[in-house]
Amino acid sequence: MLVRLMYASRATAPLDQEGMHALLRHCKAENPRHGITGVLCLSSDIFMQVLEGGRDAVNRLYNRIAADPRHTDVVLLDYREICERRFAGWAMGQVSMSRLNPATILKYSETPMLDPYKVSGEASMALFEELLATASIMGERG
Repeated sequence: MLVRLMYASRATAPLDQEGMHALLRHCKAENPRHGITGVLCLSSDIFMQVLEGGRDAVNRLYNRIAADPRHTDVVLLDYREICERRFAGWAMGQVSMSRLNPATILKYSETPMLDPYKVSGEASMALFEELLATASIMGERG
């Protein structure tokens, strides 16, 4: 059974560009072995991520993330059974914040700042859908 999970968390320490690349390399190496796809967004110290895959694999990964001391304020934004993946081509894509028009965030939020703690999971997923449609997600596919 396929599921889609979206969560937000705060980084406990700043993550520089090299740290972000290392994280993405790790995801791209590990996720395909477990049938997991998804997209990651980091804005300031806030992570927002969508994970898709088998229920057990996604649940295990989310539990590891929630227990990871590099994350705090981990909040489940959305969790649902799905018929098909939306981010199937991405072992782990990354939202390019430099390509992101603040008006896109403002469409789903009270302010043009990404803050998934202040919007619904539905609005956060709609934002990810728009980011996918407008090519604001980068990284190697699959």
